Amino acid sequence: MSNDNIHEPLELKDSLHKEDAEGANDLIENLDVILDPKKETKLLAKLDLAFVPIIMVTYLSCFLDRSNIGNVKVAHMPEDIGASESQFSTAVSIFYVTYVIFEAPWAVSMKKLTPRNILTALCIVWSLTTIFTGFIQSVGSLYATRLILGACEAGLFPCLNLYLTMVYRREEQAKRVSYLMSCAAISGAVGGLLAYGLLHMDGIGGKAGWRWVYIIEGLFSAMCAILIWFGLPNNPAESYFLNEEEKWMMRVRNEQRRKYMGSEKFSWEEMWIALRDPKLFFSGIIQFCQDILLYGFSTFLPTILGGMGYDSLMSNVLTVPVYVWAAAVAIAVAFWSDRKSRFASYIFSANIFGIVGYILLLTVKNTAVEYFATFLIGVTTYTSVSLNVAWLNINIAPQYRRALEIGLQQTIGNCAGIVAGQVYRTKPYVLGNAFSLGSMIVAQLVVTGYAYYLRQENKTKEEILSGEKEETRRVQTGDGALDFKYIY
Repeated sequence: MSNDNIHEPLELKDSLHKEDAEGANDLIENLDVILDPKKETKLLAKLDLAFVPIIMVTYLSCFLDRSNIGNVKVAHMPEDIGASESQFSTAVSIFYVTYVIFEAPWAVSMKKLTPRNILTALCIVWSLTTIFTGFIQSVGSLYATRLILGACEAGLFPCLNLYLTMVYRREEQAKRVSYLMSCAAISGAVGGLLAYGLLHMDGIGGKAGWRWVYIIEGLFSAMCAILIWFGLPNNPAESYFLNEEEKWMMRVRNEQRRKYMGSEKFSWEEMWIALRDPKLFFSGIIQFCQDILLYGFSTFLPTILGGMGYDSLMSNVLTVPVYVWAAAVAIAVAFWSDRKSRFASYIFSANIFGIVGYILLLTVKNTAVEYFATFLIGVTTYTSVSLNVAWLNINIAPQYRRALEIGLQQTIGNCAGIVAGQVYRTKPYVLGNAFSLGSMIVAQLVVTGYAYYLRQENKTKEEILSGEKEETRRVQTGDGALDFKYIY
């Protein structure tokens, strides 16, 4: 299905459903169309039902395949392939080398390659890589599979994120982005349960239990490639499950979002504007700090619990309640963030839980209290990451500028994965937990500065509109337009 005309100028009168055509001239003037709220709510429910499960399952499988290295560590995987503690930490970190290199290129190329083609191809390659990891015999093989996995998975989050901007309005996105990040949490819960079950397959077929973890989870990812190919059309506005009136409503919504989406034509000028955008660097620094938690916590939680005295199987089981709680909180907070159109205050508040949690881990030597601390950290880990991504999404226009900035934000943020693998080296992970605590404090400062910057930018635009200030800004198009209001 082609997406060449997804945002071409809309001839609304000719596009109306036959039942709505009569009186079209009275209803439509300068695109000031008010859609029936009940019908639009029904349309959103239909879009969510069709797209969100596929997007969530795919990202869940992606996160399973990258983070299961933490689950198999407690099942003697390093010993079986002759990996030392430092070599295993390197294997965790090396994934992010190719991950951060390829994020921006995949994001920018999605329009030309089309969403369905790029996402399906990436999913096929990383699922095969995961399966083959179940057959490795050496540290070098582990390094190779982690590098390939990083290169392929790099495109998933930014491309899915951009796909959401093709479907939903600014005020509808935080909740949907939170679905993605909740999958990172859910993958931890599912990964813990799967690891618990699959590790019991130890010896079946002459293979260790940790090998079955990779093989089975890789096969699950391969199934996701089929879902993507048949379930994510290149042009959501012409989806097969929409009737004619709903397709018209999608075209109206696209026209109403045109200032946000902007031109689909590639422009080097837009790339240069994106590279110099202060919003990118504010958001990137916040993302780096939050991702220290995301990758340190999600990868090493089973081992952290193991350091509390639990055996390998129980360490995986006990991660499940933590991740389920974290996912539920992330979705609930994102719902209210969308509803109130607020981001800075929600991220700042969520980070307080993580700060308290790490203080408890570092200072209290009581198993119950330490386990409780992981629930506090879970609140911060997934809530703040998803809100920060959505925060950048809704404040960048047009499309290619947004694509590059989303990709670069993820590149900056995911460098944290390299750092996390190095600071979380030996139990009881005092260095890793202390580093995470420091990252949260830095994030709080940058979130405050970012919100202040956006507020001042809005104030400047208002002063120019009222004639109080002369227009001297370098960027006056896209999100720099005077009537584009930043949300903070």
